[in-house]
Amino acid sequence: MEPIVRFKDVRKSFGTLEVLKGVTLDIMPGTVTALIGRSGSGKSTALRCINALEQINGGELHVCGRALHNGGFDLRALRQDVGIVFQSYNLFPHLTVAQNIMLAPRRVKKIGKDEARALAEEVLSQVGLLEKADNYPEQLSGGQQQRVAIARSLAMKPKLMLFDEVTSALDPELTGEVLKVIEKLAESGMTMVLVTHEMNFAERVADQIAFMHHGTVWELGSGEMLRAPKTPELQQFVGSGL
Repeated sequence: MEPIVRFKDVRKSFGTLEVLKGVTLDIMPGTVTALIGRSGSGKSTALRCINALEQINGGELHVCGRALHNGGFDLRALRQDVGIVFQSYNLFPHLTVAQNIMLAPRRVKKIGKDEARALAEEVLSQVGLLEKADNYPEQLSGGQQQRVAIARSLAMKPKLMLFDEVTSALDPELTGEVLKVIEKLAESGMTMVLVTHEMNFAERVADQIAFMHHGTVWELGSGEMLRAPKTPELQQFVGSGL
């Protein structure tokens, strides 16, 4: 089986600042990969490179059969295959929950209104919010809005889902409800890459954890590695409770 994502010595700079300094990492279909590390270690940049929100400066990056390092790939098709959910929910306040979800399938995939509504209801059921379909975002809690953002990505039927610190703006109770949704997606076989500070969650759900440090994958392994770090850097990171 081929990796769905393959980083090979990937480099990325912003001006004179090199943020990714030779990242090598394979992500297999049907697995969950957690990227952990201190702020500035390159984890969010690596995630954003996967759906070409950032262009890499060196190395090779293959995503869903496309060579992103060569240019000339179909960006629109890539973003249909790769969904991303951010810390901020980015819901349109003037649209209902269902309308927010229906927007991309109707515009990008050109599906009809009735089919789009059925799709919206299907993905809202997945995240446990079917009864909120006709509510507006302001009527929802932060955790519910984040679950709608996840449903909106699911509506495009992606092959791969990316989560960038999706719980960092939420209190512990709301964090728990969002993580439950992600855990259910993992059980359903969805391929996911998540940047997270939730160490217990990463240990429980991720098939592999990549500890990023100084722009590289410093240590890679299963959840076990958080209990028995091989490097002083990971030991210090885990010990600091970050």
